[in-house]
Amino acid sequence: MSFENQIAERNTYMASLLNPSVDEEISIYSKTPLPLFSRTESVILSIIRKNQAVSKVDLIKLTDYSRSKITGCINSLVENGYIQADGLGENTGGRRSVLFSLNGNKGLIFGADIGATSIDLMIADLRGNPIARYAEPALIQHGPKKILNRIWDLFDQLMKEKNLLDQPVLAFGIGVPGPVDFKRGLVVSPPIMPGWDQYPIVSFINEHLPETVVIVDNDVNIMALGESVQGIGVGKQNIIFTKIGTGIGAGIICEGKIYHGSAGCAGDIGHICVDKEGPVCPCGNRGCLEMLAGGGAIAQRASRVVEDGKSEILQKYFDKRNGNILTEDVGYAAREGDKESIEIIRDTGKTIGDVLAGLVNFYNPGMIVIGGGVSKLGNLLLSSIRQSILKRSLPLATKDLPIVFSSLREDAGVIGAVNLAMDIYLSMERVE
Repeated sequence: MSFENQIAERNTYMASLLNPSVDEEISIYSKTPLPLFSRTESVILSIIRKNQAVSKVDLIKLTDYSRSKITGCINSLVENGYIQADGLGENTGGRRSVLFSLNGNKGLIFGADIGATSIDLMIADLRGNPIARYAEPALIQHGPKKILNRIWDLFDQLMKEKNLLDQPVLAFGIGVPGPVDFKRGLVVSPPIMPGWDQYPIVSFINEHLPETVVIVDNDVNIMALGESVQGIGVGKQNIIFTKIGTGIGAGIICEGKIYHGSAGCAGDIGHICVDKEGPVCPCGNRGCLEMLAGGGAIAQRASRVVEDGKSEILQKYFDKRNGNILTEDVGYAAREGDKESIEIIRDTGKTIGDVLAGLVNFYNPGMIVIGGGVSKLGNLLLSSIRQSILKRSLPLATKDLPIVFSSLREDAGVIGAVNLAMDIYLSMERVE
């Protein structure tokens, strides 16, 4: 498939997201008129974004467009401030070609990764270069108004600190820890997000930023995207990113794109049943994966070990925290050689690995990436996950399958949110 056809296919996909039916009150984009690009401009922007800097000669070779067509679009994009001349190409014997890149000064891109217990924010320019980064603890149970107001206050503060108040905010990508109807930008029946069901996040943001494109997606999806474009997954077209935190979820990159499924909830592996007699999950079912292998389950199991008097090392952490124990304490205790903590981590890894093995057999990914707060338990967790996958998956599917930790760590979500916002914004093609 030619590059132009690949772009056309992608634009058809984007158009389906950017044009919901007229009876939908909430949409993925702002309600004010937005700058849209011609097909040729969209192709050029995509090539420049992918390659960072290209010449007119490069664009002609990659697209088969005529020189006059390329020149006209380049002039239009330069005039409107989306791209800029960015030096000269390599000397090949003749006159060196002018290179063009995205204009970072055109405006800002916001990214927010809302987790169950934290919020992570980033401001970037149109080239994706980070300008400001901030994170703080926050409980998703506090509800959308409190959390979104706090996010807005923090972005406003960051804008003031960086003297950015005069800069337009072009697009805003947001990740949330629950199922998302991606076409409408709505959270739908989230098990751990009371008050967020159908809450109009896009409209809330547009009250402050009426001309900004707002995109809402599941937090694990944006982590997967972040890892695939700037992390350890660069160059891999098919990835499963597994976030292990308070909840457990998987973001699927299929042929280089986030795979949402027909309703937007693909990858919700935290609610796969692993024990029919297990504890009741907030979703209403018993024995869900995250109830047995999520951060809360690990801490609860460690607390029972302390109550039973089986671990002096865990008891030390329990006393230090005044009768409480955290998931990270299990990792600390394991590093001190605590047998009970080592067993907890191994069992957790095995349980998660068994579920991922099914995904490997079904999807045959080129890489599995493990992230989220629980991944900080370290290599013992990773090796247990890997052993279960290798044991229960077909040899052909695992022969060349890297199973690795996220290289971006806490930055995966906000980097993904920024890149998703940029992808949507630069792909908004007008009908000609």
